[in-house]
Amino acid sequence: MSAPLRLMAVHAHPDDESSKGAATMARYVAEGVDVLVCTLTGGERGSILNPKMDRPDILENIGEVRRLEMERAREILGVKQRFLGFVDSGLPEDETEPLPEGCFALQPLEVAAAPLVAAVREFRPHVILTYDDDGGYPHPDHIMTNRVSVEAFEAAGDPDRYPGAGEPWQPLKLYYHMGFTKDRFEALHEAMTARGIGSPYADWIARWEDRPQKWPVTSRVPCGDYFEVRDEALLAHATQVDPDGFWFVCPRDLQREIWPTEDYHLARSLVDTELPEDDLFAGIHADEVSHASRP
Repeated sequence: MSAPLRLMAVHAHPDDESSKGAATMARYVAEGVDVLVCTLTGGERGSILNPKMDRPDILENIGEVRRLEMERAREILGVKQRFLGFVDSGLPEDETEPLPEGCFALQPLEVAAAPLVAAVREFRPHVILTYDDDGGYPHPDHIMTNRVSVEAFEAAGDPDRYPGAGEPWQPLKLYYHMGFTKDRFEALHEAMTARGIGSPYADWIARWEDRPQKWPVTSRVPCGDYFEVRDEALLAHATQVDPDGFWFVCPRDLQREIWPTEDYHLARSLVDTELPEDDLFAGIHADEVSHASRP
């Protein structure tokens, strides 16, 4: 390739980049890909999910604490990262509960997408990762993250849209994270049970009975060698991740044996590629790396 490949991962909150696609990013960084994480909110309304960090001093400074956690995770993953400046919407306990005034999820689409369009035009990614249209799970910020990611993918290459947000640049592929699938957790559950390891996944699997998978997995990226990096990045988000909790019950060696990939759905592609894929850059050729033009 005449220029480095570039990958952008778009996330709602600090810690999302470490729980979704972290091993993929670490692998591509090791291979020389330029990776940028765009974090749309500061996670200011996130709950403290690690009992060891549930202290008044942490709660009072949660926004700053989460920024420091993000910086540590960024260093571990070897990626670039920027916050795009919106305020966390929080996760309502009741779906009828109104969202806080001024939060990210209540922004008009063009307002919410404008900073991401500018980031796309500046960084010029060939591939963008984001959530599906259900947000991966129905957090209002995750759903809005999908909306602004699709908007940026479609608009960043159009010189007539978002004037003043930089020189147009058209990404070539857009993927949805598919890491939390029934197939994956069933395989891990069965393997842990067969080895006499207590599995925490039964409840998760049961939930999928009423929520069929909407998007098929099209692309599986082998990245088992980077699961340890992923876990270190997760642990950097100490307010959100309990080191004795759910994330680390399944041994890494077992994960590498049973499910050594991180999985995605190819939602948009402006290049020809053959499915299934094992590389997010499949179909992108040398002449498209240095310049990606509008279709």
